[in-house]
Amino acid sequence: MSHKRENISSGSSFEDAYGYSRAVKVGETVYISGTVGIDYTTGTVSNDPVEQLHQIIKNMSPSIEQAGAKLSDIVQITTYVTAPEIFQVVGPELGKIFADIRPTNAALVVAFPVPDVVVEISAVAIIGCGD
Repeated sequence: MSHKRENISSGSSFEDAYGYSRAVKVGETVYISGTVGIDYTTGTVSNDPVEQLHQIIKNMSPSIEQAGAKLSDIVQITTYVTAPEIFQVVGPELGKIFADIRPTNAALVVAFPVPDVVVEISAVAIIGCGD
């Protein structure tokens, strides 16, 4: 059985420059790249980690929907933060966003190559499992 691959772009110049897709759909599985909270309409990033988190969800949602999935179809997330204290702030907000969805989650403390970014999330969704 062969599985067709569909690359989904958000139109970000980083995707072309660094050779990746915002999301890749294979069968009913959607893999969403690490996404940061830059507001692409203004090119700015909030200093508030919770606002960055909400912008991340806004930034990844169009690609999730283009793949035929919904936020409720997410089964796994990986949360990257710049310090444990940042996770203490965004963790409870993740709890609100994913309260009924309850994906698996790993949280890692990392350094980002993008100024002012303190949170990044990657995800995996299985189309139709969140109904």
